[in-house]
Amino acid sequence: MPEEKKPLTLSDLIDVLRASDVEARVLGDGATCVDGMTIDSREVAPRNLFVCKGAGFRPAFLESAVAAGAAAYLCEGVGEGLSIPSELVAAAAVTPALVVSDVRRAMALVAPVIYRHPEDQLHVVGITGTKGKSTVAYMLRSILVAAGQEPSILGSIETDDGKVRYESHNTTPEAPDLWRHLRNTVDAGRRTMVMEVSSQGLKYDRVLGLPFEIGCFLNIGRDHISGVEHPDFEDYFASKLRIFNQCEVAVVNLASDHVDRVLQAAKSAPCVATFAVEHAGEGSHGGKAWPVEPLFTASGVTQLPTGGLAFTVRERAAEGEIACEERIELGMPGLFNVDNALAAISMARLLGVGYDAIRAGLARIRVPGRMELVSSADGHVLAIVDYAHNELSFETLFKSVKAEYPDRRVVALFGAPGGKAHERREALPRVAGAYADHLVYTEEDPAHDRVEDICAELVRNTPEGVSHEVILDREEAVRTVLERALACGEPSVVLLLAKGDEETMHRGDEYPEVKSDLAIAREVLLR
Repeated sequence: MPEEKKPLTLSDLIDVLRASDVEARVLGDGATCVDGMTIDSREVAPRNLFVCKGAGFRPAFLESAVAAGAAAYLCEGVGEGLSIPSELVAAAAVTPALVVSDVRRAMALVAPVIYRHPEDQLHVVGITGTKGKSTVAYMLRSILVAAGQEPSILGSIETDDGKVRYESHNTTPEAPDLWRHLRNTVDAGRRTMVMEVSSQGLKYDRVLGLPFEIGCFLNIGRDHISGVEHPDFEDYFASKLRIFNQCEVAVVNLASDHVDRVLQAAKSAPCVATFAVEHAGEGSHGGKAWPVEPLFTASGVTQLPTGGLAFTVRERAAEGEIACEERIELGMPGLFNVDNALAAISMARLLGVGYDAIRAGLARIRVPGRMELVSSADGHVLAIVDYAHNELSFETLFKSVKAEYPDRRVVALFGAPGGKAHERREALPRVAGAYADHLVYTEEDPAHDRVEDICAELVRNTPEGVSHEVILDREEAVRTVLERALACGEPSVVLLLAKGDEETMHRGDEYPEVKSDLAIAREVLLR
């Protein structure tokens, strides 16, 4: 018979917090038992610990949580005595409270205890970088599936932990949700979690205490710099580098900007592995020598008739000599995806996966909303649906498109999100304007900002002389650009950017369903 779980009490959680130097006290019965936790009052189950946090938190949420069966709540106290805010006392006068000096850190510390340390039974892989996280995560998952495994995945596209599966709203969830997904993974019989790790997840302790068997650093560029995210690039970069403080093996892309600093930070991990794609010159990148000899190298990239890519992987043994050379075929386009594939290959090999599974996994890879190609019957119009949404991913995508389709007219459709990453409103028109023949600005998860205001800012930052227009409704915008491309008869590439195959739009506090860019492209071009 399985061992019976000892009930967890608020007093047990006090001991956990104090051991980590978080001031804490219990108001009410310390023997109150809790099972599970959440920060969303709509998801409360009986005996849950409910977390009161967030800029938009209202006492009514606590009332709802208690009504749904929450056994206790966690909140941040005020003053030296850690008093409970009066509005919370009024909302739940008789409900026990765990009052702490730092609610964000506290919930990250108690979550693994409440969920019975699922990390002890898992291989956890964390992937960070400004671009490519989702693609690499899906590539690694496809490889592991080909190897007979069934990994879970957490990221900006999808959450799938073996028990629940849905479209994600955050790249890295808050600690209570993260640890619940880890527990679900174990309970579902899975043994690997592949997850994207955002700068916000690292900076704000969402992954605090989570040991990564592998922590992979893909690249760094400017993004998420705003008054509500990172005040400057240094804060953003430093947050990304924190992944190395909690991983066993650091995996580093030698093509990353600031790679010397990345490698220095990676020394925090017990082991460092590196990878690099040779784009120009043997053992070099753009004529510049690598700072260290990579453990995994890709070279000899060729395009396949199917639209995919082929390349050769060389893997060095610990002593430095070549251990093996393998030819790999990648079932998706985009020259930059060779870098992503090599990252996935490197991690798969470090997890003990053989090249037969790697070949099979990458040959049939599909990343939802990433480099999805939809062509008109006559081939004159090619739509590329991709999640590219920041300066670095735009630069990489547009360069690749111009290299692969040099004789086609390029039209790009995109917007910018509301309430965050304000730099994109300047950077994206500038980058796209350097490559595209025409730009169309439209809605992209405006949240609490007006779509008209976001698009007006994009227009103001459009380089002089670049053709552009605004079509506020995204579905109308996608249909319009595709219909025009069909009508003109000129060979065209239409880039539908940032939303991929997402079927929701963040408007206000809601996520209403919408038709995805990919679905619309198929309707218009394949009719």
